[in-house]
Amino acid sequence: MIAQKSNEEGRLGGHKKFDKGKYRRRHVVEQCVGWLKECRRVLTRFEKLAVNYVAMLQLAFVLRYLRILK
Repeated sequence: MIAQKSNEEGRLGGHKKFDKGKYRRRHVVEQCVGWLKECRRVLTRFEKLAVNYVAMLQLAFVLRYLRILK
C-alpha cells in the first residue's frame, strides 16, 4: 500500500488507511529486488535449469552478506 495524498481517492472510492509496517516490509523487499538486478547473471537468468538458477541466487546472497560483513 503506497500512501495517498489527502486530496486523492482510491480506485474503489474512499481513502485507505496507510499501514506503516507493511510499507516498511515492502521497502525491504524492493531494495532486495533492486540489488538483485545488479547481479546480471541472476537478472537475465542464464541458467536453463531451476536448480542451477537457485544455486546462483544463493551464491549472490552469500556474496552480498560477505560484502556487508566487511
